[in-house]
Amino acid sequence: MDTAKDEFNIPNVIVDPRTRTQYSKGKFLGKGGFARCYELIDTTSGQTFAGKVVPKSMLVKPHQKEKMQQEVTIHQSLNHKHIVQFFSYFEDENNVYIILELCRRRSLMELHRRRKTVTEPETRYFVKQIVEACIYLHEKRIIHRDLKLGNLFLNDQMEIKIGDFGLATRVESESDRK
Repeated sequence: MDTAKDEFNIPNVIVDPRTRTQYSKGKFLGKGGFARCYELIDTTSGQTFAGKVVPKSMLVKPHQKEKMQQEVTIHQSLNHKHIVQFFSYFEDENNVYIILELCRRRSLMELHRRRKTVTEPETRYFVKQIVEACIYLHEKRIIHRDLKLGNLFLNDQMEIKIGDFGLATRVESESDRK
């Protein structure tokens, strides 16, 4: 029996209690260790986002709640063309929701899985963008700590967007680097 599946109770309409914005749950995008991602459509504007949904039942230990809050704090402080844009964060009785930029072209992992290859010019194009984003992160003393093909998303223009800051940390001093 898949116990992780039992943890997810995601309504078809999700309401941000602070702004009263309503989101309609769209198609399933993917899952990670604690979260599932869905397309979430703002019912007023029609704009589509990626919604990262984490059941509160998966955040029972204090350190899990702290890590979730750290992910939100770090990600919402970022604003760079090669980092998935953070729009909002809220919770209801059962879940925590993170509203993010939707990267319709999925990830580099899925691109590689589909095509089995990436050309050298494409690689240069992608690596340049990844390096630009990492320079920005490091200038803000943030280390992502989980850069992999599955966390390198692609927008409609096939531009890299680094996402999933669940393992990211902010370095306070040089001695903190691990």
